[in-house]
Parts: sequence; C-alpha cells; structure tokens
Amino acid sequence: MSDTHAAEKAPGKIRTFAELVKFEHSIFALPYAYLGALYGAMVVASAGGLGYEEFQSANSMMWTPWVAGGAGWPTLAALAWITVVMVGARSFAFVVNRAVDAEIDARNPRTASRPIPAGTIKRWELWIFSAAVLAAYVFAVFQLAPVTHWLWPIPLVLFVVYPYLKRFTWFCHFWLGICLGLGVVGGWAAVGASLGDPAPWVLGAAVAIWTAGFDIIYATQDYDCDVRDGIHSVPADFGIARGLLVTRACHAATAVLFVLGGILLGAGWPYYVGVAIASALLAYENAIISPTDMSRVNAAFFNVNGMVAVVVLAGSLVDRLLS
Repeated sequence: MSDTHAAEKAPGKIRTFAELVKFEHSIFALPYAYLGALYGAMVVASAGGLGYEEFQSANSMMWTPWVAGGAGWPTLAALAWITVVMVGARSFAFVVNRAVDAEIDARNPRTASRPIPAGTIKRWELWIFSAAVLAAYVFAVFQLAPVTHWLWPIPLVLFVVYPYLKRFTWFCHFWLGICLGLGVVGGWAAVGASLGDPAPWVLGAAVAIWTAGFDIIYATQDYDCDVRDGIHSVPADFGIARGLLVTRACHAATAVLFVLGGILLGAGWPYYVGVAIASALLAYENAIISPTDMSRVNAAFFNVNGMVAVVVLAGSLVDRLLS
C-alpha cells in the first residue's frame, strides 16, 4: 500500500519541483548560451581559437568534440551539454534563491504559495534535488572545452550571493543580470573560443542590462511588501516611476550593446534584423506598463522577454546559415 501511495504521489512531487525551479524560465538565458556557442564556434574555425585537434592532443582522455570541423558550427553534442549546464545551473540557482528567501516569500501574498514557504517540499528533498542538479551541471561542464573546467565555480558563487543582496542594495537586479549575461560567455568558452575576444563580453553585457531592466519591472509587483520588510529594489528604494525609467534606459543600452557586439563579430544583416525586432519588442514592453497601469506586468515580463531572447537567437542562426 505504501509503495502504491508513493507511486501516486511521485507525479505531484515532480510537478512541485518543476514549479519550484520554473524550468520554463530557461527561455530567458538558454538562447543566449546558444548564441555564444554559434559565434564562438565560428571564431574557433576561422580565427585560431582552441580547435578540436589541439584539444585532443592536449588531453589523454577522449572528449566530446564541440566544433564540427572547418564549418565552424557547434556540434549537437556540444549544444546538448551546454543545455544540461544551463538547466542544471539555473535549477541550482532557483533552489538556493527559494531556500534563502523562504521567510520573505512567506510574508508576501504573491509568493506565499511557493513550494518551500507552503511546506510542499521538505528540506531534505530540496537538498537532494539541489545536489542532483549540481552534479549534472559539473558533469556536463567537464564534457566541454578545457577552460570551463576551471571556471565552473564562478557562476555558482554568483548564484549563492544573489539572494542576499536584496537585503542590502538595489544593485541586486544588476547582479542577477550578470548571472544571466555569463550564459553568452559560457557558451562561447564551451566550444573553445578565446575569452580574450571582447565580443562575448559585450553581448554578455547586453544580456545583463536587459535582465536588470526586466527584473526591475518584475519587482514592481512586490513594491508594498518590499517597502514594509526593508527589502531593497530599484522600485522600493526610488519609487515605481523612477524604476521604470531605469528600465527604459537599460533596454536602450541593451539595443546599443547588441549592435556593438554584432560589429565586433562581423555579423551580417540577419543578426541586425533580429536585434531590430528585439528592440521593438523591448519598446513595446516598456510602452504597455506605466506607474498608473501595472496590469500587464506579467505580459511584459514573461511573454515579451521570452520572445526577445528567441528573436535574437533566430537572427543569429540565420546569419550563420547565410555566412
């Protein structure tokens, strides 16, 4: 009977963990990791990044190749491992964030029903899950280019620090942006491209500032609770109206940085079409919300931003196909 009961509970527990880590939010960062891999592989093939032959000669073990010969495309295996890295890393980040913020979430009507404050996930279950996703992350990293074998702890440190920042500073939005912006740099490094190239850093900065902008919009939902509890955010510290102005400035800077990144890459017109459409989406996102009408915050945050990431990746993919 107990085994049957456990089997019946399993699907519900899986749904609870899926709700906890919001797998669907991967759409915000994963496309940019692919973008970094797309252009990084191009650089490896054309400009002397660490190519596969060099990598094989430098390592006694057989490793998963990450660039497809002279064509300059990331292999399917490389993209698969990048996917595991990104999903594992962001799942770990969500677990840490939810665990650290459990008491804050419990006091906020919008977040009180989340699995941890609601008690639908036990602490031991949480840490087993976090250990599993962390193990998947580390294992996947070691299937990619050698430089990632040294750099993998850096995102984890940033993830652990992030939930504490809101207790001290409104810079937490930009710290979160850095976490997501590293996805571009990580995808670039994962295929063996040199981190001395400025292009991935400029693209990463674009993603970081874009993220900070939409996270400020997201924080407007918790304005009253944040002010009451002394939680720092741009809206809570400076007001919603000023916060939305900061978002507009961030998203304008995002468009500029994406253009600059394209110039550094020598990207073709499809890339810029993607950036233009993404910029129009960001303009729309900022147009549908105002200090007097916040009814479409969820549409701005979830729908539009997911489309921005996909559109930029699509433009980059077409650019590579035509190059």
